[in-house]
Amino acid sequence: MSRKPIKTEPTEPDTTGHVWDGIEEYNNPLPRWWLWTFYATIIWGVLYTIAYPAWPLVNSATQGLLNQNTREDVTAEIRRFEDANAPIEARLVSTDLAAISDDPELVNFTQNAGGAIFRTWCAQCHGSGAAGAMGYPNLLDNDWLWGGAIEDLHATISHGIRNTEDPDALYSEMPRFGVDELLEPEQIDQVVQYVLQVSGQDHDAALAEEGATVFADNCAACHAEDGTGDRAQGAPNLTDAIWLYGGDAAALTESVANARFGVMPAWTGRLSEAEIRAVAFWVHSRGGGE
Repeated sequence: MSRKPIKTEPTEPDTTGHVWDGIEEYNNPLPRWWLWTFYATIIWGVLYTIAYPAWPLVNSATQGLLNQNTREDVTAEIRRFEDANAPIEARLVSTDLAAISDDPELVNFTQNAGGAIFRTWCAQCHGSGAAGAMGYPNLLDNDWLWGGAIEDLHATISHGIRNTEDPDALYSEMPRFGVDELLEPEQIDQVVQYVLQVSGQDHDAALAEEGATVFADNCAACHAEDGTGDRAQGAPNLTDAIWLYGGDAAALTESVANARFGVMPAWTGRLSEAEIRAVAFWVHSRGGGE
């Protein structure tokens, strides 16, 4: 009895008859379920653009047959939350700043609201965890140029620092001892070595001795005779290990020669009084507030 031969090669699919450079095009249609799904998405897309806002125009967009406005929906949702928070915000505004911590409900509200406000408006400079960066103060430690009491924080946030938009902004300006030729280059080297000495860093003793006189004549009026600074005028303590712009010789030389002039915007007008109080309390409660 003869046996039927076994197929060893797969059957070649049909071709479309198209040939390019000797390459034939197979005729492999898409699966029916996939094709109908694709058609359904097209139909759904067309219906969506008819029913909902979709096509941009010059000054607006098509509203769709349902006449839905997502901007109005968001506005209404924001207003709903504002109305819900209005009573406790009014209580926050009427409560003395130092007494907020005595009200558990206010503490819970300010911890949530203040954290959200900080992450929205302040984290870009001070970091998401409030640890700061080069040129932007760390808000977690206890080193404050303008005071770390909650009343001080409220004033700083409200009016800002060295801006020109708020007449009550905290303001101080360090002279540019190098750019304006108030000190000779060798005097700058001397006073830098003196600052390295009072801050407990490696220094040139001979230059530091000369720098003590330069410091007393030009820097002590703001930074105090012992270099511990003056918070009231935003003059930093030069004897600790906390540096806003760096504390090595190169950074100190840059600071003395060109000065530093960090600016913080005033948040009055940008934030409500309740929001300013909430973020002030939140920063104060991070551990560095006094």
